[in-house]
Amino acid sequence: MGVVYWSIFIILIVLAFVGLVYPIIPSVLLLVCAFLLYGFFYTFEPLNYLFWTVQILFVLLIFAADYLVNLYGVKKFGGSKAGIWGSTLGLLIGPFVIPVAGILIGPFLGAVAGELLVNRTAFKQAVKIGVGSVLAFVGSVATKAVIQLFMVGYFLFLVLK
Repeated sequence: MGVVYWSIFIILIVLAFVGLVYPIIPSVLLLVCAFLLYGFFYTFEPLNYLFWTVQILFVLLIFAADYLVNLYGVKKFGGSKAGIWGSTLGLLIGPFVIPVAGILIGPFLGAVAGELLVNRTAFKQAVKIGVGSVLAFVGSVATKAVIQLFMVGYFLFLVLK
């Protein structure tokens, strides 16, 4: 059964990292689920209060990073709430409409459309905001990937020692 359990952990962890670029997948929650399943399948002994405190702080940091990096990126390039909402909607819809490339095209088009439709922003400025949205998304993915690597590393450090 150990092979089955570890296979489940690995699948959840891989899906968590896939969730970095497909935001419909709740990546960080899959990591927490993997940690909880380890406790249920084996033991919670190595997963003490310090572990859960650190993991909860990392989860909060990921949510904050996701929101703040996107907000900063769109605002830095002159965007408004319409650009942020458009970028977010594009990020959620883009990968389904245009597989693979939609992950970058979606937020770009969403931010541009949001700025053009709501704020009547000049096209050139809306495109600049769209670029900022894509850069923010890439920055957010990188930030969340590093945090998730720390989460997994800390977990493996405790359970494999």
